Amino acid sequence: MNSLESLEKSLDDLFVKKAPPLPPGGKKALVEYLPWINLVLGLLELWTVSILWHWAHVANSIGTLYGSLTIANRGMNAGLWLGLVLLGVQAIIYIAAFSPTKARKKSGWDLLFYALLLNIVYGAVIMFTSYGGVGNLISSIIGSGVGFYLLFQIRSSYSKESASKKSA
Repeated sequence: MNSLESLEKSLDDLFVKKAPPLPPGGKKALVEYLPWINLVLGLLELWTVSILWHWAHVANSIGTLYGSLTIANRGMNAGLWLGLVLLGVQAIIYIAAFSPTKARKKSGWDLLFYALLLNIVYGAVIMFTSYGGVGNLISSIIGSGVGFYLLFQIRSSYSKESASKKSA
């Protein structure tokens, strides 16, 4: 866990101390709507994973029916399935972060931090499939970078103290 804490500190230096700050009104709106945004995105991502999972099974069945190779043998092997699992886990993390981020607990912020890290891992995994490439990794890094910027800009709103103050 120490390496995650040092990564969090390094990213805090980059996205809070060196980056331009969000306006106070933007921070307030982001903190207020972030739980709902993540809940909707998590549900949409879970729905997408189920559709892709179904599509892969249908494609396998059609390939087997016509005597061609299955998807697992054509290149969408473990990378596809691992990518779908990573997306599913990321969706569950977004959904699980709803209550703690709504209560402004640091644990909710931490879940979103882990989801953004997982997004980079997903980009690296998909890069090695026949349907991915370096562009997928670059897109994941850019998307996570924007997410890290926004997340670190509002980090001070998610502390153990603010959660206890809010409930008092």
